[in-house]
Amino acid sequence: MIRLGSLAGYAFSGPRLLAGWAPPAEPGVYAILYKPEPERERYAVVYVGHADDLATEGLPLRHPRSHCWTQRAGGKWRLHVATLSIPGGTRGHREMVAEELISMYTPHCNAERYDGAWRPEWTCER
Repeated sequence: MIRLGSLAGYAFSGPRLLAGWAPPAEPGVYAILYKPEPERERYAVVYVGHADDLATEGLPLRHPRSHCWTQRAGGKWRLHVATLSIPGGTRGHREMVAEELISMYTPHCNAERYDGAWRPEWTCER
């Protein structure tokens, strides 16, 4: 298990080696990770995504962004995946979690960027 998110609020399964992993046929959020320093147990988030069916997302290495992941990590055998299943969660829940993680980690291989800042007018503070 690896915890990701603000205050490490999401308990992801994994990380496990991406190459050779068989994604389950279920909805979920996934994070592609690698170890910048292989001798340490620290991971960098290189990509975050979500899917209605992880088995049809092109994982492990047929995903449209997998070339970026491999290049960033220095090889396909250095890539890991962590997944989050949200029981009873909808596509909207998965999108929200993925956007929060992209905002927090700004993964190199995600084209999307989200601003994690809050503005006083959004919370009725002035």
